[in-house]
Amino acid sequence: MQDHEGKSATSALWLRHLPQRPRAAIITLHGGRADSYRTSQPWHLAALRMRPVLRAAATAVPLDETVLAHVRYRHRGWNQDDPLKDTYRALSELQQTAGPVPTILIGHSMGGRAALRAADHPQVHGVLALAPWLPPGEPASQLSGKRAVVVHGDRDRLTSPHNSAVHIERARAVGARAGIILIHNGDHAMLRRSILWHRTVTTLVADLLHPDERPLGLTRISWTADAPLVL
Repeated sequence: MQDHEGKSATSALWLRHLPQRPRAAIITLHGGRADSYRTSQPWHLAALRMRPVLRAAATAVPLDETVLAHVRYRHRGWNQDDPLKDTYRALSELQQTAGPVPTILIGHSMGGRAALRAADHPQVHGVLALAPWLPPGEPASQLSGKRAVVVHGDRDRLTSPHNSAVHIERARAVGARAGIILIHNGDHAMLRRSILWHRTVTTLVADLLHPDERPLGLTRISWTADAPLVL
């Protein structure tokens, strides 16, 4: 995977790989804080955490036709839906750069919340939310007709696996193909059992980008399970 710099310092889309004839895209969204107007920087730990996640996702796709990128936030905090606005800007920039290619959003923590919120964008083909921050009452209607999987560590002490499970049930109720997977002994930072976290990302991205549901795929199994799958 070769770095491909974004258009400018004000761009919401930080391109890491741009093929000549893109047919799909994967965009990651890192975590942050509930409230902070400090500038988000690519060397912050939350941003660095998503680099191996993007590398894991890249192994699931043909690199000669898949855009790889990060969302570049203006601020570190959620504030007034700031990361969601940045995500919409990034998707608009992606469309200008690569066309209306099907896109998978992969978000961690606050970024998971933003990714799930941005599911209503017409370019979003699926969402993978890792240990997402989902406060009670978080809207789910935007997931109607979309594909989504939440992966949460069952020992997460910063964000709630229970809230994730409730959110998936609400998403299913509005017509989403949605599921939840728990990483046994998994933590919020995805450091404990990191190999399993990354292997699961690879598998789910391959499923989510596939035009049809794979009958035996992990994603499909999570969508039809009555209870969270445990790995």
